[in-house]
Amino acid sequence: MAPEPPAFVRLAAHPLRWSLLTALAGGDLRVRELVEHVGQPQNLVSYHLRLLRAGGLVTATRSSFDGRDSYYHLDLDRCAGALAETGAALHPALRQETPARPGRLAVLFVCTGNSARSPIAEALLRRRTGGQVTVTSAGSHPKAALHPGAVRVLSDEFGIDVAGQRPRHLDTVAGHRFDHVITVCDKVREVCPEFPHHPRRRHWSIPDPAAARAPGSFARTVAELDTRVRHLLPDLVAAQDKEVRP
Repeated sequence: MAPEPPAFVRLAAHPLRWSLLTALAGGDLRVRELVEHVGQPQNLVSYHLRLLRAGGLVTATRSSFDGRDSYYHLDLDRCAGALAETGAALHPALRQETPARPGRLAVLFVCTGNSARSPIAEALLRRRTGGQVTVTSAGSHPKAALHPGAVRVLSDEFGIDVAGQRPRHLDTVAGHRFDHVITVCDKVREVCPEFPHHPRRRHWSIPDPAAARAPGSFARTVAELDTRVRHLLPDLVAAQDKEVRP
């Protein structure tokens, strides 16, 4: 008897589930956005989302902007592990390669206050790319200063010093050219303006660690953003390849 395909293959091979996975690979989305993306009825989309959640590939969180809504998020770490196991099941020589670092691109992270989530993401991407990417962050309603929790955790966990950085308003970068614009809070996604040169837009639904008021909230936020930043790097490489390809 032939061996059964690995669980990831059985789950992801369905055409509709694969469409949902590829849509969520670009950022967090709501059900109605996924329905529009795949062109299928909401009850069918919801059914397959339940299967993906049961398989551990997709998670859902309540929107911090509208509690009646939920954002679905693709767990790329889980997918990477499942893909590695799938490759090994087929042949031990199949291994994932670490992507090369991207060339000069411009990325903007946006949240409401520009005091925690977006400057954290900015600092992490700058560190992960060794300064080869131009990274900026801004807020729709910037606070007076970075949150001490964000400053402390970046220093303690990564040795990154952002103590001298100040929040900036979205208006200060409105005319700048960006290749990628990433919103990291649900509220600012609804008000983020359009930018020239048609940057790639994506959304990361990240709860505000300052609002959580729970021990370890900033450490958890930094860990989640670092995971997302690491998985962003191959996309940046792919985008750069398209720009330089004749």
